[in-house]
Amino acid sequence: MAKTQLNVRVDESTAETARRRAQQRGVSVNRYIEELVQQDAGEVGRTFVDAAADFMKQYASVFADEFGASDAVRSKGGR
Repeated sequence: MAKTQLNVRVDESTAETARRRAQQRGVSVNRYIEELVQQDAGEVGRTFVDAAADFMKQYASVFADEFGASDAVRSKGGR
């Protein structure tokens, strides 16, 4: 896969933290940042969405009881 250069500006504290963490992991700062972005876009996002969906499945009846069926429909975009 071709690489694209991306320039970002961060404060010195953030830059130093990135350098230190990359060194601790034995990777370049570029690789470290790339891994962080991939993790954020991938697993973490999926985990959150899956957990939210599971929560709504478990507690949908509680919300319907508390707020009524018409409010539940309205919150889904219905009328």
